[in-house]
Amino acid sequence: QVQLVESGGGLVQAGGSLRLSCAASGSIFSINVMGWYRQAPGKQRELVAAAISSGGITQYADSVKGRFTISRDNAKNTVYLQMNSLKPEDTAVYYCNARITNWRGSLDYWGQGTQVTVSS
Repeated sequence: QVQLVESGGGLVQAGGSLRLSCAASGSIFSINVMGWYRQAPGKQRELVAAAISSGGITQYADSVKGRFTISRDNAKNTVYLQMNSLKPEDTAVYYCNARITNWRGSLDYWGQGTQVTVSS
């Protein structure tokens, strides 16, 4: 079994910063991609940022480029999302996602979500 445990959400004023963390544990042979998605009320879940294990490739949504930074600690199977210059429109539930290879194959796993609220 695989678990993704997130932490770091909360309430912050516009212009402030938060750092999200997500640690993967359990049956893991390798982690190909780790990333963050978010879902605001009444909206679809969207990709915020992703980091591919090989080559250090990262991807960001246009709306967060220059403000958010994704990083990974592969030794700890952990991904971070540093969020700076937060805006009220960043308010959402943030979900960690990881594509993990284990004895079941290569599957996507999700965290339980952490609320980020940015007040104006």
